Amino acid sequence: MSATSDTTQRSRRAGRPAVVPRGPARARRPGRADLRAWGAFALLVGPMLIGLGIFKYVAIGWSFLLSLSDAHGTIALGHWVGLDNYRQLLADPAFRSSLVQIVLFTLAIVPVTFAVSLGLALLVHRVRRGRAVVRTAFLIPTAVSYVAASLLWKMCLFNGLPAGVANTVGGWFGTTAVPWLQTTDPPLYWIVLVTLRLWLQVGFYMVLLLAGLQAIPRDVYEAAALDGATGWRLLRRITLPLLRNTSVAVLMLQFIAAFQAFDEFYNLFNSGLSGTGTAPVQTPLVYLYNTAMGAQNYGLGSAGAFVLTALIVGVTLVQGRMTGFGKGGE
Repeated sequence: MSATSDTTQRSRRAGRPAVVPRGPARARRPGRADLRAWGAFALLVGPMLIGLGIFKYVAIGWSFLLSLSDAHGTIALGHWVGLDNYRQLLADPAFRSSLVQIVLFTLAIVPVTFAVSLGLALLVHRVRRGRAVVRTAFLIPTAVSYVAASLLWKMCLFNGLPAGVANTVGGWFGTTAVPWLQTTDPPLYWIVLVTLRLWLQVGFYMVLLLAGLQAIPRDVYEAAALDGATGWRLLRRITLPLLRNTSVAVLMLQFIAAFQAFDEFYNLFNSGLSGTGTAPVQTPLVYLYNTAMGAQNYGLGSAGAFVLTALIVGVTLVQGRMTGFGKGGE
């Protein structure tokens, strides 16, 4: 008698249904429903992946090859020059000056933006009624185009005319009309640049910090209040430490945005067909725009784009290393 028959008979005597051992399980073939699901997925995601690959990754690769070639007035590859574009770029005093100016701009705008955003977040967090309305009011400027805001600052607020808003307010305190964008000693154009960027970005970072504040458990504040912590001590010992991860992320976003400054610098100092050659301050992106689109030197412009990208990545990695961004815990 075989082992299978013996097992069946024992199962019947015990009153249990017979269990016949099967052979090795075979892999399940994909059914028609699975094939339809994969087909629908490919149909929906495929065009996006193709477009992303062509217009992003292929474009990045082509730009890198252009940075290694002499591409004047054309984006076709051909005359390879190796790293000559990078050497020429780093040896250009105008490009080095733009790097210095963007570093100074970053060191000025990032602390001011963070301090104002944190202050507004703390104030809005204390509002009990109408918090959504106040938050939306500060967030609305982030939806405004940088170009439109730059033209508003240039033609209305700081236009240099006695009827301009800034000069009108200054006249109330006995000051004379000032050409804000043309005054280089002292450099009053920095006031225009800083106030413009503050108005555009403060609301966005305020919302991020407000979300971090709302994530702090209230029982922590209650326990600290029982220990007598109030006011500045509560902010320094409880709020800021528990807001550390959000603050680091906000600072990282601000550093990246500052190094990518372009629209306000270009539109504030652009005088039409003459370009921005006489602008008192020039960022690396404005320099690269004038090089690639103005002088039609796409090889040098592509090299500058990769140098600026490496600079932003390096600064971000150093900041993340110093602040411990991405590590667990507070």
